[in-house]
Amino acid sequence: MRRLIIRPGAIGDCLLALPAIEFLQTDQTELWVPSALCPLFGATGIPAANGFERVRSIASTGLDRFGLGDGFVPIRLSESLQRFDDIVSWYGENREEFRKAALRLNPHWRFLRALPPGDCPHHASDYFLTQVGGAAPPVSKGVKESGARPNRRQGAIAIHPFSGNNAKNWPLGCYRELARQLAAGAEVVLLAGPEEELPEARRFDDLRSLADWLSGVALYIGNDSGPTHLAAVVRTPVLALFGPTTPSVWAPRGPHVTVLQREPLAALRVDEVVMTARRILRGVCDI
Repeated sequence: MRRLIIRPGAIGDCLLALPAIEFLQTDQTELWVPSALCPLFGATGIPAANGFERVRSIASTGLDRFGLGDGFVPIRLSESLQRFDDIVSWYGENREEFRKAALRLNPHWRFLRALPPGDCPHHASDYFLTQVGGAAPPVSKGVKESGARPNRRQGAIAIHPFSGNNAKNWPLGCYRELARQLAAGAEVVLLAGPEEELPEARRFDDLRSLADWLSGVALYIGNDSGPTHLAAVVRTPVLALFGPTTPSVWAPRGPHVTVLQREPLAALRVDEVVMTARRILRGVCDI
């Protein structure tokens, strides 16, 4: 059976859906995701990492123009969609015109809600896994690494002080003081994305490169953000700082994840984060 999985959304939302995606995966599965995530599964998509037959960016397929009411369906998109026996889509569930047009083209769609409801009592990974009929413990196998993993005892402390929502960010001044104090006993590397303003930060060209580097650091510290979830996926010890979002729903999953929460997040003291980070580092070994 040829299956297509379509997963839109922010980096963290997509990574929390990895257990559900892996549950659905067969040896004839194609995956469509946001452009930024494609390098995690294979830069060209053919052949893809993690065993997918092919990985494509949603933007490259023409799906964003599909079902807009003008009747236009790109020929290549039409031919692609008609090849599948099963299409599991977190894309378009709340767009009636899209759903109608999609089902006319191929009746084998399953439309799923892209995010848990606001009153969801379950972790997001549990929610996504339940949507597709899974019941196994929702901890992803993770992104496969290229090359040997370095000894974490020799790794740096990575700090990413940003997220997609300022309300979820611990103050930058607190992160700078945290970095200053931790630098007394270890190398500390500040990270930033292409559009995040932090002149001294290290930046990576794509998420694949970032994932490979994060897999060898001794500790990652950051807000509720995509890179924080990525660090957890590659089994890096993570200290996640949460403010308004609910950790029981949105925290990264993994045996080496520690969460500190304050509301507002600015109420979290630097000395508490330093103490927690040092406690984690004392337990770090070659994992």
